[in-house]
Amino acid sequence: MRYLEITVPEGKRRAVLDVLEDEGFDYVVSDETSGRGEAAVVRFPVPTQAVEPLLDRLERAGIGDDASVVVINAETVVSEEFTTLRERYSRGGQTGSRTSRQVLRTKADELTPPFAIYTVMLLISAVVATAGLLADSPAVVIGAMVIAPLLGPALAANVGIVTGDGRLKRTGFTYQIAGVTMVIVASVALAMLARLAGLEPAGVDIVAATELEERVAPNLFSLAVALGAGIAGILSLTRGFSEAIVGVMIAAALIPPSAAVGITVAWGMSGAAIGAAGLVIVNLLSINLAALATLWIAGYRPQGLFEVSPTRTPTYTYAAIFGVGLLVLAAPLASVTLLDFHTTELESAAEDEVEAVLAQPRYDGLESDDVVVELDGDYPIQSVDRVVVTVSEREPGPESGLADRLYEAIRPHSDGPLVVEVQYVVAEERGENATEEATIERGRRTAAAESRP
Repeated sequence: MRYLEITVPEGKRRAVLDVLEDEGFDYVVSDETSGRGEAAVVRFPVPTQAVEPLLDRLERAGIGDDASVVVINAETVVSEEFTTLRERYSRGGQTGSRTSRQVLRTKADELTPPFAIYTVMLLISAVVATAGLLADSPAVVIGAMVIAPLLGPALAANVGIVTGDGRLKRTGFTYQIAGVTMVIVASVALAMLARLAGLEPAGVDIVAATELEERVAPNLFSLAVALGAGIAGILSLTRGFSEAIVGVMIAAALIPPSAAVGITVAWGMSGAAIGAAGLVIVNLLSINLAALATLWIAGYRPQGLFEVSPTRTPTYTYAAIFGVGLLVLAAPLASVTLLDFHTTELESAAEDEVEAVLAQPRYDGLESDDVVVELDGDYPIQSVDRVVVTVSEREPGPESGLADRLYEAIRPHSDGPLVVEVQYVVAEERGENATEEATIERGRRTAAAESRP
């Protein structure tokens, strides 16, 4: 429920009261004297569903910018007439508690902080996210998402599009682009300092950190977070859900990938940087497309019947831009997804084949410790490099021909060139019960078989 207070300029009082009486609203009128001259203040409770159509009707009656309207949340209204009014609007098809277009604009504006505060909070978030990725710490990365004020700009742009508010639209897009750019620049600077200080996690391969690897080789499942964030963000504004939780979801789609771009740029890994940058752009497009579609489907339009058609064109234009851009950039993500499926299938098949080969009598005493499919590290779209089979044995020394047999067994499960590498690990047993106490790797005893063109 809402409580409206309308300050009506001189000469418009009768028009306002006629609308309220025609709609069946119970109101209170008081005369006020202000600096603008004689005016009346009209106060009355309104069902949430009725706020938008009522304000639109007042607008058509000539009550425009010269009137002041305040919308306040109301806890309860004890009135038989109000109950009847609420039921009437519910029967009209406006079920639920959808926020009015006017209130929606205000909420989107309020969620967009002043640019100075926005900059400071994003820089802090960038530093925390970069540190979390370098340290491979999920908890720290989550902390960076919590403090990033990205919900307001992401939603303001699309609210501005569907309601014809050019200022809100420009502010939203400007904040989004500037915010992502600031995070990337700050991450590059911090990562450069970390590299100069010798703080290279996992050795030379910077993307070996799990938190970072997820962002430089994204797949189609990454879209789910961004699309869900855009839809949930609009629902949080229009239905009164928690904006804080949704803000974390939007930040999860933008902050870590942006920080990943900065880190990979600092390490000179152009392919990985392209992969992370592609994820940032895809997520931006997904959030905006989902938010725009949700707003339009929910029925948000500009004020006035004659403004719907002009606004429909830019709405469809932006939706087409977001959609086409998303389809183009989603193609590499689809390739990564197919590679993930192929890698999983190949690893499972290789494990079965290795067990079958080692089950032969000639390989008594050999056991399979691990089977891993390694990629070539050519980001953002990698390919299978080799299958590494780790075998434990009692006696040191490679088993002649084992790599060839494993290669012949595994090769039919791969679509392209394949290398099978066998690593031998020697196990020592001590004690009366022959309990295995230690495993000693004797160098890297390797036999490999490679496909030939």
